[in-house]
Amino acid sequence: MEIRYYGHSCFALIAKDGTSILTDPYTKVGYELPVGLSADTLTISHGHFDHCFTQAIAAKQVINGSGKQTENIVGIDSYHDPKQGALRGRNIIYKITVDGITFCHMGDLGESCSNALLQAIGKVDVLLIPVGGTYTIDAVQAKEYVDKINPKTVIPMHYKPSDGALDIQSADEFLGLFSEKEIERVPNGKIEYLLEKQTKRIIYMERIQ
Repeated sequence: MEIRYYGHSCFALIAKDGTSILTDPYTKVGYELPVGLSADTLTISHGHFDHCFTQAIAAKQVINGSGKQTENIVGIDSYHDPKQGALRGRNIIYKITVDGITFCHMGDLGESCSNALLQAIGKVDVLLIPVGGTYTIDAVQAKEYVDKINPKTVIPMHYKPSDGALDIQSADEFLGLFSEKEIERVPNGKIEYLLEKQTKRIIYMERIQ
């Protein structure tokens, strides 16, 4: 299967048969989504402008709820802030299975790591996690989730690139919590992913433009 990163929290997960799932399309972050994106399924973690720009995507179905949504997508309720949603509301974490690989897209997770949330998330192969802070967990909190979930692969998201406009941090602090030999840097925003060939690593993806 293939993973494509379009920036912020927007990924395309494309199965071997061509079926595609796209996550959290954005607007007004300092850069734009590529024109003409489409997907079989579009997932939305919450209703903020940088995660729910649905009109930019030609999607056959849109998912924005918790619980079992399809045979391969489950939504998990969480909070967008450390005060049980009092500041920024709720957030949906999605567990998505593609070609037997379990992805976890954490959306705009803002709550601290807890046993209850870890239990709800369960086993994960690929963790897509925000690291930029301010509106989500920061680098140190993200590292705690990584250590406790223990996925095979971690892909940071929701960080500030050089042309970003949001008041969040770059991915540098998060990447600095790992040794360079653990990090794979992907400049073109696209990788072929085969679970059986993975050792534990961090994949830092620059977005497709």
